[in-house]
Amino acid sequence: MSRAIMLVDMNAFFASVHQALDPALRGRPVIVAGDPARRHGVVLAASYEARARGVKTGLTVAEARLACPGGIFIKPQHELYVDFSARILRILHDFTPLVEPFSIDEAFLDVTGCYKLLGSPVEIARQLKERIRREVGITCSVGIGPNKLLAKMAAELQKPDGLTVLTPEDVPRRLWPLPVRELFGVGPRYEEHLRKLNIHTIGDLACFPVDILKRRFGVYGETLWLFARGIDHSPVDPGSLKQVKSIGQQITLPRDYRGEEIRVVLWELADRVARRARTGGYAGKTVILSLKDSHFNWLSRRKTLPCYTSLAEDIHRAAMDLLERHWSPRWPVRLVGLALGGLAARLPEQLTLFGQREKRQKAEQVCDNIKKRYGEKAIFRAVSLTRAGVFYAAEPPDTAPSFLMKMPRDR
Repeated sequence: MSRAIMLVDMNAFFASVHQALDPALRGRPVIVAGDPARRHGVVLAASYEARARGVKTGLTVAEARLACPGGIFIKPQHELYVDFSARILRILHDFTPLVEPFSIDEAFLDVTGCYKLLGSPVEIARQLKERIRREVGITCSVGIGPNKLLAKMAAELQKPDGLTVLTPEDVPRRLWPLPVRELFGVGPRYEEHLRKLNIHTIGDLACFPVDILKRRFGVYGETLWLFARGIDHSPVDPGSLKQVKSIGQQITLPRDYRGEEIRVVLWELADRVARRARTGGYAGKTVILSLKDSHFNWLSRRKTLPCYTSLAEDIHRAAMDLLERHWSPRWPVRLVGLALGGLAARLPEQLTLFGQREKRQKAEQVCDNIKKRYGEKAIFRAVSLTRAGVFYAAEPPDTAPSFLMKMPRDR
């Protein structure tokens, strides 16, 4: 092989972390799920013992209990998972400096230059798996291929604790018979679009005229066609996480919201997103609004602004425009997400004639300084005190900031 790329994928990572810390949980159906009382009650991860009984990621807690009555439910502890992920990355860096984290439980490695020092790619993978098992206490599946795509596909073929090699010659025999949904990069929506073109397997996609795919899906259509043929030229980039592409936040609402109530939540999210952008020294040009209804139907829309911004007012205005154009006020909303994309390092800005924009910038900078010194809840918009407020309105009076307690609520 011209290159030797690995994809290291932790098996049932969240559940495996808890089993590694508590030996009594090993071999038992462990289910990591949110809190149903806060409407976060979905399964985030399940051990293979729980999966064997029908528990899948995305099920509600009630559905998981029906499928696995003896399941052990554990609330997620994200700081713990980040710590384990960092420990695993340190082990990977002992084998090669070319490590690209792909998610909290996956990473690509380029071991092309390690043959003489560490042995063949398969030998390196075995050493790596053993170190992770011995030092961290969890298992992983490793895929090996000449590029990142085939390494990723190989890792998916054998779980748990697998080690699979895919070469370009293996693609027609091992990948083409698989459903097109199994191809990396094909989600439910693309699967539906491809089905309308009578494309049901990866092989169907590989043999489909690429010109039609490009006309239908643009550049991404050609990318999927190349993926179906096992072609991927992207390098393993150790600095991928240093390139911030967007800044966002989302929240599952305590109840279904409609109409004007969503405007309040968008103000709260816009303030948080804008502050994070300013703190990182970024400004963005694209506002992305994501909504999920009570039936878990998902909508995501974006709007490009005429100029870069890190002001909450600009982000909120664009989000409201997207909301009014793409979401009926009668439809219930369960989850709201807001993000600022198209980021660039803060650029010099054109001054406005009457200085209104500069005044808003100064006001938001003052709020940033107050929050930095006294905490996130030291100052916030008055709309957060209404019934629709999510981050602050539910706070009892005896824990509210002192200067707000002195202020009459009817002003």
